[in-house]
Amino acid sequence: MKTHGRFDYRAINDRPDYSWPQGKRLAVYIGLNLEHFSFGEGLGACLAPPQPQPDVLNYSWREYGNRVGAWRMLELFDELRLPCAALVNTSLLDHCPSLVAACAQRGHEIVGHGHTNAERQGDMTETEEKALLENCKQRLVQAGLAAPSGWLSPWISETVHTPDLLAESGYRYTLNWCHDDQPVRMNTRSGAQLWSIPYPQELNDIPMVIGRLMNGKDFADMIVDQYEEMLLQARSQPLVMGIALHPYIVGQPHRLRHLRRALEHLAAGRDREEAWWTTPGAICDWVASLPAC
Repeated sequence: MKTHGRFDYRAINDRPDYSWPQGKRLAVYIGLNLEHFSFGEGLGACLAPPQPQPDVLNYSWREYGNRVGAWRMLELFDELRLPCAALVNTSLLDHCPSLVAACAQRGHEIVGHGHTNAERQGDMTETEEKALLENCKQRLVQAGLAAPSGWLSPWISETVHTPDLLAESGYRYTLNWCHDDQPVRMNTRSGAQLWSIPYPQELNDIPMVIGRLMNGKDFADMIVDQYEEMLLQARSQPLVMGIALHPYIVGQPHRLRHLRRALEHLAAGRDREEAWWTTPGAICDWVASLPAC
């Protein structure tokens, strides 16, 4: 059978043991997806059935996230003293640079997330894809931000060359693969190191709220249940729990209310439980420093 060749199979209960900083066992991070969409063309999640372009209803619903939802979510993270990883479309540097700057000023990690979620990386040639990866990094640096060490493809869309091009372009980790609860080292054609850091497709508001029509209360309960169960599982091996959020979805007030409840519950146990609140970049740095990994 055809295989990707990026890593071998290894069961979760058959791996070296280690701990996160300060002996913590569960690494928890928030992935805040900050996205911009082309008006009148291209891809985008839909609240209502797509209309003939320009699809004002669905476009403006997504834009609510940049104008309102993301700011409310940053306020919530401030209140609870929670770090996050801002997954940034570089088109936001032209559209609403103050939003990206607000994330950087708070010390949140900036992760590369393509130029716009109106296009798919998997449709590109190798030359086009390499240019995208390099241009996104350059745009962030030119804006006075740190060069991103991580990448999440718009729509999790890859070509067969994506991991190779990421490593060759200086990225140290990818969030595209959802196959594990621990970081996994990936094989690349150059031999350059690239880590797959777990990024959730279950604990993610797009597939849950938009795809499966889950309400905000149930999605918040999922976050709490995932955390409590993974704390138990992490007694046996170190694990990673990501929470993937989009401000045009959970930034809506009626859903933000439930997200607030869930994150308050998680944050309340921060000092007494074995959870390390962190970012995917810090997770990558830690496992890369461990000889056992």
